[in-house]
Amino acid sequence: MATVHQLQTWATTQAEEDGMNDGHAILWRRMIELMAERSLEGKRVLDFGCNQGGLLRMLYQSHGFAKALGIDIAAESIEKARSYSPMIPARFEVRKTLNGLENEFDVALSHEVLYLIPDLDDHANQIFNSLKPGGVYYAACGCHLDNPEWQDWKSEIQSMSNLPVQDYSLDDYAHAFNRAGFLVSARPFQVNEFIPIKVDCSLMPKVAAKLHYCTSVKTMFRLVKAS
Repeated sequence: MATVHQLQTWATTQAEEDGMNDGHAILWRRMIELMAERSLEGKRVLDFGCNQGGLLRMLYQSHGFAKALGIDIAAESIEKARSYSPMIPARFEVRKTLNGLENEFDVALSHEVLYLIPDLDDHANQIFNSLKPGGVYYAACGCHLDNPEWQDWKSEIQSMSNLPVQDYSLDDYAHAFNRAGFLVSARPFQVNEFIPIKVDCSLMPKVAAKLHYCTSVKTMFRLVKAS
């Protein structure tokens, strides 16, 4: 397994890494739909674990924003994010921490990142400090102990990941953000469009499991830094 400072991609294969752009589009779209903010005009946005920048590109098309920062620890993913995103006001950086970015952002986002973070309290504190008063963090996660498929998934995900996979429950996530000072709320994702089915998907081979995951298991936290 690659060490963090050598990491080029999150996934162990380039095909898996590139496939996330198409495979996650429906989930990014739903994440954006669930945001309370209907416009981000004049706002600064952080995408934590941005991969190749697809979520920020989609967000800019629908909500706009003044500036955005996408960070990831995978150098090759950041290079692709830069090359794919010349028309949006975003910069992309290889970063492990948010040091030096205190009170910088109005909105922060992460999609399926929390289960790869070894220290949830440190992450929650860093995000809290990076937000302006009144700022909001939206964190989407389906990889957790309350997912009935998780024990099978964990082995499968670990086999394709360059990062260690953690065992967290939804309670673990909520408690960490509460300790950091956030006002915590959450809701099921409830994807409300036709969900693409890959019949040869090793992670979700059963249609019923895929539908259950996208409508009930996958969760979005809304975490507010009080003014």
